[in-house]
Amino acid sequence: MENISNGRRWLGLMAILAATLMNLLDSTVVNVAAPSILADLHGTYGDLQWIAAGYTLALAVGLLVGGRLGDMFGRRRVLLIGVVGFVAASALCAAAWSPESLIGSRVVQGLFGAVMIPQGFGLIRDLFGPADIGKAFGVFGPAIGLSTILGPVVSGVLVDADLFGTGWRMVFAINLPLGLFALIAGLRTLPAGISPARARRLDTIGALLAAAGMFLLVFPLMQGREHGWPAWTWAMLAASVVLLGVFAAYQRRRQASGRTPLVELSVFAKRSYTSGTLFVLVFFGGLVGFSLAVGLFLQLGLHYSPVRASVTMAAWAVGAFLGSGFSAGAMAKLGRRILHLGLALMTVGLVLLYAMFSAYGTGIGGWSLALPLFAYGLGMGMIFVPLFDVIMGDIADHEVGSASGILESIQQLGSSLGVAALGTVFFTAAGVTGQAAGFLHASQRVTLVTIALTAVAFGLAFLLPRKVRGHAGPQQEPAPAAVTPEPEPALV
Repeated sequence: MENISNGRRWLGLMAILAATLMNLLDSTVVNVAAPSILADLHGTYGDLQWIAAGYTLALAVGLLVGGRLGDMFGRRRVLLIGVVGFVAASALCAAAWSPESLIGSRVVQGLFGAVMIPQGFGLIRDLFGPADIGKAFGVFGPAIGLSTILGPVVSGVLVDADLFGTGWRMVFAINLPLGLFALIAGLRTLPAGISPARARRLDTIGALLAAAGMFLLVFPLMQGREHGWPAWTWAMLAASVVLLGVFAAYQRRRQASGRTPLVELSVFAKRSYTSGTLFVLVFFGGLVGFSLAVGLFLQLGLHYSPVRASVTMAAWAVGAFLGSGFSAGAMAKLGRRILHLGLALMTVGLVLLYAMFSAYGTGIGGWSLALPLFAYGLGMGMIFVPLFDVIMGDIADHEVGSASGILESIQQLGSSLGVAALGTVFFTAAGVTGQAAGFLHASQRVTLVTIALTAVAFGLAFLLPRKVRGHAGPQQEPAPAAVTPEPEPALV
């Protein structure tokens, strides 16, 4: 590790934080700005789903190789390239002239986000070393937590303020000063060293197979409703299963020949890990799809302004912040039981929300929504911190890097599927009238589906390891596997 002054390393941490905040903001921006975007660009509900899911789908695919690029070419270089690309894509989003141009720019954003984000934890470790890394995460973690509360509110204020007549475009333009700071501070402070991992050829064919399989899975779920579910949508879904099977077979063959696979398939031999990947798909699919539906109901159904909708949903974020703080201290003692506790609280919040919808109808107010959303967020926060550590409780040390990378990618795929599936449920139930009663009915339907998905996740949690993995938590990177000439390690 380079000899880095105290002031320089803290400035470097701020650069990493700025890059991370850009990703956090753009992961949730559609929940706030969607109605304004829809009205200004004259898009369809399907376009709105793609604006959200295009980003997470690209992130899912890109994460399969993003972390490895840092090992090959140096984390600082790859992070800064990611920042430049992300900012450029953000500028294109802000200048979008049609739904298609915005969707394309969001995909580019997601790809550069996948290049940028995986470098953060390794760079923090390089900056602070084992002795002081706890101090760094003592600042980094709460800052991220607070940003989840303030981020949507700030986005709502930006849309409502309509600065210089920009409207919703400012939620993307705000990335320009953030990215500029990350770039300048990163160039001055971040260590330039390259990881000792050997430079390997990327599994390009594997990445393309994975991307095609994921696209064929998500696309018909997005477009099927608008086209009346023709035969080609079912054919694409079937083709996605075949192509993902081809991807798995190709990965096994590549590993058997001693070449670098994109993913380490041996982790799926463990039932607990396979169950964990299903848990991640179901949990994040329900969570992200439900979040989109709530944001749309508040603005399209109740005609809340963006800032009022953001403030109403702040109770959710406050709950998540408190739940995360509780689970950070309790996860070692409770193990997977904390997942069941969190899911139970989420279910309580959903049941309360459904009861509020039934009791108040379209006259429901923000205060009536606060308690259910707070309970849902409290449970969600309890799950976020320990989830990956619980799932990887049975994973061998040399498989940890691959296992965590796969989970991160599946998390984003689950988010895309959630937007596609629950978005379709929402817009189908809402109908074409655009009336408040239709959006209320749609919200009730999505709430019931989310309750069912939460119940499925509750059952899957019983198949996970009882204890969290025995290391210092999700912020600490696992030690690299022993260096051997063959076989090559997986990319993720």
